[in-house]
Amino acid sequence: MSTAEKIINLKDVKQYFRDGMTVMFGGFLGFGTPEGLIAALLEHGAKNLTIIGNDTATPTTGVGPLIVNKRVSKLIASHIGTNPETGRQLIAKELDVELVPQGTLAEQIRTGGAGLGGVLTPTGVGTIVEEGKQKLTLKGVEYIIERPIRADIALLKAKKADRIGNLVYERAARNFNPLMAFAADLVIVEVDELVDVGAIDPEIVVTPAALVHKIVVAGRG
Repeated sequence: MSTAEKIINLKDVKQYFRDGMTVMFGGFLGFGTPEGLIAALLEHGAKNLTIIGNDTATPTTGVGPLIVNKRVSKLIASHIGTNPETGRQLIAKELDVELVPQGTLAEQIRTGGAGLGGVLTPTGVGTIVEEGKQKLTLKGVEYIIERPIRADIALLKAKKADRIGNLVYERAARNFNPLMAFAADLVIVEVDELVDVGAIDPEIVVTPAALVHKIVVAGRG
């Protein structure tokens, strides 16, 4: 894929969205979530989405607007406490919510990207987390077998990219974004700064260009 084919505008992103798709989004409490890409998804009108990420931020930040506008049918996340609308929809049975311990969620995404069959974890044994799941006992310790997670598309946020897609993150934006780059069929990243190839020290590249399909520069329509 040429450099020109990777760098696109927000309006061109919409062609990759559709009803019923599974979407991973990076970040933690909205920090490191690509709000321009989320706004484009909202504007597109895609519905019945399954979204996967750490949390739903607030009603007005991160993926919160997707929840508020009822575009999501299923959420897989670690917590929802900062977004009261997510809780309201859960209680009203308007939204299917699967709460996953944060470390387990990260490992499920990692194994999805690595092509592994799953991960063994003692977290959740003896609680509702284990309901409907296989368990395994090794050396007297019970483990839940958690299956890998993948998505149709990953919407990521990075501080900087070069023109072929090598990515550098900033602080909390590194939460989940790098793992998700491995675990989706299509990876689109929103970046604050686009630089020429060679301008980024290879030692600080976190996500290599080979994993990135499309690049959008924040603030450019």
